[in-house]
Amino acid sequence: MPAEGAGARELLRRGRIEVQGRLVEASNATLFCGIELDGLAAECVYKPVRGERPLWDFPDGTLAGREIASHLLSESGGWGLVPPTILRDGPFGPGMVQLWIDTEEDSELVDIVAPGEVPDGWLPVLRAQDHHGSPVVLAHADHDSLRGMAVLDAVINNADRKGGHILHTPDGRVFGVDHGVSLNADDKLRTVLWGWIGQDLPDAEVGRLSELRALLEGPLAQDLAEHITPKEVQAVVQRIDQLLEAGVFPAPSGEWPAIPWPAF
Repeated sequence: MPAEGAGARELLRRGRIEVQGRLVEASNATLFCGIELDGLAAECVYKPVRGERPLWDFPDGTLAGREIASHLLSESGGWGLVPPTILRDGPFGPGMVQLWIDTEEDSELVDIVAPGEVPDGWLPVLRAQDHHGSPVVLAHADHDSLRGMAVLDAVINNADRKGGHILHTPDGRVFGVDHGVSLNADDKLRTVLWGWIGQDLPDAEVGRLSELRALLEGPLAQDLAEHITPKEVQAVVQRIDQLLEAGVFPAPSGEWPAIPWPAF
């Protein structure tokens, strides 16, 4: 990434955005842009609120704010798994602007493979059949950053953690993107990262959850309330309390499809 931390946020906040194209695979208007400020240049993703597709279970015009709130929680909890993300005015009105992340080619951390080809150290999630009727396995790496992402997803109640929303950079870092359908007060967790169900949460994750829980007693709750409802903020607190009390990675509730479709 060309800029990180406060420098990246300042670039996103004040930089001049130039739309270069549209990511046509996305269900909502998602624009690939260049951004420049005082000689510092980068690429970013811009999702204007006016381009959000209405959903039956999320209020209209709220997806951009949910992306911002997910970034705030990732940063506040010390995960650092969501690229710098802000809400600002852009060429097509207010929207989410997020730093673009370059990925490592042929370095996926989630894949669909034949049953005998699950890589060593990977965890199977689902056995199924492909469109030819051949057996396949959805699996993911047993990776520290993915463990953290699984915990973060449980905190933000991510309803759409597809394999394609997990980015692996050339320097080995991991980021998650596309958090617009997160932070609903109702249980909607859907993810491809179910490989640790029932296992004890690592001490590092317990520490992050505890720190985040304490921060939610202060200004962080007010910051989140600028983007999600008070009920949804309280639901974040409740989910953290449940994770800390259980001490293990969660399992699907059974009341909602556990894996997003398509999975990538």
